[in-house]
Amino acid sequence: MRTISRWEDVPIFDSEGSEADFWVENRPDLRLMESAVVGASESSESTTITLRMDPRMLARIKRVARSRYINYQSMIKQWLSERMEQELRQSGNIRSMNS
Repeated sequence: MRTISRWEDVPIFDSEGSEADFWVENRPDLRLMESAVVGASESSESTTITLRMDPRMLARIKRVARSRYINYQSMIKQWLSERMEQELRQSGNIRSMNS
């Protein structure tokens, strides 16, 4: 059985049958699931912002989130967090984020 460690590795499914077939052979990594739960619990420490977004892009984001059974706002935060970590690693400033 293959372990999925990134949400990007989960495809968008054409049907419930294809999704069921995928999950028979794959499982989410425990850290991936924990990060989704931890991200949701941090809402008391968050700041509300406003983003203007093309409605078609937002619809596509919501569709992807729905296929992964997560809230679209949580998924966007996860994507931003992953990209921020990647950028910091590339620039050598990973410790800045943890301070």
